[in-house]
Amino acid sequence: MGAGRAAEEAALEAELDQILAARNREAMEPTIRALLDVDRRFPENPRVLYEVGGAYDTAGEEDTAAGFYERALAGGLDGDVLRRCYLQYGSTLRILGRVEESLAVFARARREYPDSVALGVFEALTLHAGGRADSALAGMLELLADNVSAAELNRYKPAIRGNAGYLRSLDSE
Repeated sequence: MGAGRAAEEAALEAELDQILAARNREAMEPTIRALLDVDRRFPENPRVLYEVGGAYDTAGEEDTAAGFYERALAGGLDGDVLRRCYLQYGSTLRILGRVEESLAVFARARREYPDSVALGVFEALTLHAGGRADSALAGMLELLADNVSAAELNRYKPAIRGNAGYLRSLDSE
């Protein structure tokens, strides 16, 4: 990346950060307008597409958000922004009732980010929405056992993992 391109990317990132810092989650229209202006200038930038999708998502316009998330993912996100896009897109699909698509997004995301606790939580919500309550609870128990350290809990982690395995087996019968 040349110096001019790097400076343009840095300026774009700073502009996006400024727009997001000023957002009011209770009144997203100004944020959406500002992001759409950036989108007009950078129509194929995956980070811009992701942020526009997120703004629509926050505003409760999940149908519109889903399209922006799809374009962002196709555009080549990476790192933490990719992880967040997977999470938000998968959650949006769940809200739209597209549970199997949501589960596919979370499966892909969990392969790429196996240690992401947030992805695990939202995947569990999708499992629950899809009528797989046992697998949802199993996932939450595994997250608890893998990520929470408390003296009174640590001694029971093998039992927690065993119960998670049992619950997961109930959904596969």
